[in-house]
Amino acid sequence: MPEGAGALRVAGRVLESLPNALYRVELQAEGRPQVTAHVSGQAGLLRLLPGQAVEVELSAYDGSRARIVGKT
Repeated sequence: MPEGAGALRVAGRVLESLPNALYRVELQAEGRPQVTAHVSGQAGLLRLLPGQAVEVELSAYDGSRARIVGKT
């Protein structure tokens, strides 16, 4: 199965930059949950700042982790 084939893609907004190339992202959902995300290798070199809109893939194994796949 290809990487990310069963993953759920959701829009979000970067809240803050964390150490080790991680970001805290607020999802565009009813409860507005926050997840910890890293940038996908397919997305290339993205320069992300707090407040930017991004598209994330939620992990099927851990709901608090995600991967940033691009800017929106």
